[in-house]
Amino acid sequence: MTLSVLRSALLDEIGVPHGFTTRQGGVSAGIFSSLNFGNPMELDGADRDPVASIEENFRRVLHLIGAPGREVTQVYQIHGAAARTFRPGAPSRDTTPDGPRDFKADALVTDDTSRVVAVRVADCAPVLLASADGRVVAAVHAGWRGVIAGVLHDSLRAMRDLGATTFTAAIGPCIGPEAFEVGPEVLEEFSRVFGPRAPIFPRPDGKGFVDLRESLRMQLADAGVNRIDALAFCTHADPSRFFSHRRDRGLTGRMVGLIGPR
Repeated sequence: MTLSVLRSALLDEIGVPHGFTTRQGGVSAGIFSSLNFGNPMELDGADRDPVASIEENFRRVLHLIGAPGREVTQVYQIHGAAARTFRPGAPSRDTTPDGPRDFKADALVTDDTSRVVAVRVADCAPVLLASADGRVVAAVHAGWRGVIAGVLHDSLRAMRDLGATTFTAAIGPCIGPEAFEVGPEVLEEFSRVFGPRAPIFPRPDGKGFVDLRESLRMQLADAGVNRIDALAFCTHADPSRFFSHRRDRGLTGRMVGLIGPR
């Protein structure tokens, strides 16, 4: 199957290497078939996708997006708002007495042209950000908890700390509102944060649906980002093209959104 990576026309205009992967065109097998970049925590040992397969998948994608040989920097994602900045020469992993470990965060910001930053998703939204000159970029993992916590706000602030003043954003494939059913407590959180504009669709039984993509678009616009590209793909609705944590009940692979500076 041909390697399939989605791109943003607005980020293409800036000239930054980037992409949103699908599940097509890699070397992984079984439930991870075939362009996989992560393992569910529920799986152990031989049931997990081998590291060598994930590394080969990254190698193929880096070549396709025009960033061959760059280091791929990732973090341990925690569904929060923390943004971690990686400057040139900075370590990609934390040093602990038990050995190196991934930093805990949900957004990665960098101005290091020797690397790309990547976030793993399987229904949550990957958001890629770039400064106007493409010298400062960010990859953001945004599920509903990240939206409520303000992960985009923290990401843009970290980019401003590196000199970015205007931004372009691309929201990648994520679970669509028709499939994203939530309980009343989640609807209440969106109402608290967004007020009457909240992109939610309550039902009489107290449950309802959330438009994750629209909530991110609104937060970006409220932050002054006026160049926003939203790719209208639902991960839940297309099993041949996307992994989906909810559809596959947790036993599924991971796509990535990845981006590097010019």
